Amino acid sequence: MPNDFNQQVIDEFRANHSRVSGFGGYFEGARLLLLTTTGARTGTPHTTPLGYLPDDGERVFVIASAAGSPRHPDWYRNILADPQVTVETGVFTYDARAVVLDRDERDRVFARAVEAEPGWAAYQEKTDRIIPVVALYEIAPDGPPRINASGMADAIKVVHDAFRRELALIRKEMRAETGDTAHLGAQLRANCLTFCAGLHNHHTGEDIGLFPFLADRHPESAPAIERLRTEHEQISDLVEQLRRALSTTGPDPATVRTEVERLTLALEAHLTYEEEQLIPLL
Repeated sequence: MPNDFNQQVIDEFRANHSRVSGFGGYFEGARLLLLTTTGARTGTPHTTPLGYLPDDGERVFVIASAAGSPRHPDWYRNILADPQVTVETGVFTYDARAVVLDRDERDRVFARAVEAEPGWAAYQEKTDRIIPVVALYEIAPDGPPRINASGMADAIKVVHDAFRRELALIRKEMRAETGDTAHLGAQLRANCLTFCAGLHNHHTGEDIGLFPFLADRHPESAPAIERLRTEHEQISDLVEQLRRALSTTGPDPATVRTEVERLTLALEAHLTYEEEQLIPLL
């Protein structure tokens, strides 16, 4: 069983689709997931709230810091015994395979983590052990993704709000870049690219699934759906411009910041319009 503190975080995370604002604001705005492992000794499931690092949409990283404890955390010892885990993002729940990074890749990813949040370095300084980094790879489901929502209308709002929160966090991270910074942090680049990939996948799913479903059952929605499809193309162009700004050698933070702001304005208007038009139909 989780300790009392972790259980409070878990309960608030699940109740609010990953938003955890209590506990003195310690977790507010943080990227959190719930990792459920199988106990190495007990064989029972154990759930732990963890901070994570996105990685271009292909995987996410979790760090076995245990706040600099001399011992590896229980969840890490569990994945060494059984690497199949369950991940909850607040929006989606999925099965994943946990892979401990080898030393070279671990060092590169840990350096990215420290660049984004120096507290990771403080944890490493407190312990003689090399703090491991673990990649979580989603196992493709047999059916549709498991969305933590009560229905299709709720699912739209839950997914949209997740995009809003992530984009707000990226903008906050961009503002933290100082004016004399000659480079964009590697982890911030990964965060932006992960967001782009997730947005592309969401819009593709709507184009081939949700929109035809609604057009068939609600012919009167055709003008709204046509506008939403057009906006998908416009947003796709903005995403591509952001990708290009990020892909240059030594991307300019000011240019990336401009592209993020352009995408933010267009996306917020799009999400609001979609909610106004489609949620009542669903």
